[in-house]
Amino acid sequence: MRRSVAILLLALSSLLVGLFFGSADVPVGEVWRALLGQGADTTLAIVWQLRLPRVAAAFACGGLLALAGTLFQALLRNPLADPYILGVSGGAAVGALSAILLGLASLGVSLAALLGAVAAIGLVFALSRGGSGWDMQRLLLTGVVLSAGFGALISLLLALAPLVETRGMLFWLMGDLAQAQAPGLDGLVLLAVTLLAYRLAPSLDVFTLGAAKAQSLGVAVKPLQALLYFVASAATAVAVMECGAIGFVGLIVPHALRLAGVVGHRRLLPLAALAGGSFLVLADTLARTMIAPQQLPVGVLTALLGVPVMLILLRKA
Repeated sequence: MRRSVAILLLALSSLLVGLFFGSADVPVGEVWRALLGQGADTTLAIVWQLRLPRVAAAFACGGLLALAGTLFQALLRNPLADPYILGVSGGAAVGALSAILLGLASLGVSLAALLGAVAAIGLVFALSRGGSGWDMQRLLLTGVVLSAGFGALISLLLALAPLVETRGMLFWLMGDLAQAQAPGLDGLVLLAVTLLAYRLAPSLDVFTLGAAKAQSLGVAVKPLQALLYFVASAATAVAVMECGAIGFVGLIVPHALRLAGVVGHRRLLPLAALAGGSFLVLADTLARTMIAPQQLPVGVLTALLGVPVMLILLRKA
């Protein structure tokens, strides 16, 4: 209970930090007034049109990535599984970079990323099916192979891109929340995925004992595996569409919670959504303020923070 309250307080605090601090120097008191609809027009624009949508998008995308990582780790029974392990981000990246190369606007880039992610999801699922259906080993191998293929296409697009487009393409690949399009929609998707995952939590607890054991205890293993794959992949696709390929969120958040004593999926899944959102909001705030007014790609910060944190967690484990 105390851990749940602590993570809830962390989530609320991270949202306030994201609103209070940014590349523009706005006093905390002025931010409070702007949130109440008062103050100068410039401050109102900074808070309501820039910071609030970006903070909301960061929280939603971080929560989706953490949830997807938790579900993929349960599905594959692999603690190193992350949201990008099955090629979703690679397909999204190919779509987004192609759109940038064609000169499409930010909305077109997001839609192309979503289409690329959906195509990757369908392709991995279709190719992983064999004569006796599909299994986890074939799914994992197919995803890894296609990820390598998408990586080659990404390198080709970067090599073909004019120099003026390369910076934008690299920013997208490293994660960029500056062009967030629909934070409200992302929040609704996060809520829906959290509720659905919460309903699957009892089956997930049994599934972690092994597929054969779960089958003997009455769990419909194949439908559960398919549902987990599509739910986790859809969460990843929405997050990548909105913020680009941001690493380590879906890998370290579930590990950190488990090492903190959060074991059952009924607690792990909603707390992962809160902790993942908080982590990405704080990382994005740091990316906006470290060398203000210039902004860093948030994926660089999550990697710089995630690598030492992951090493510490592994040492404690």
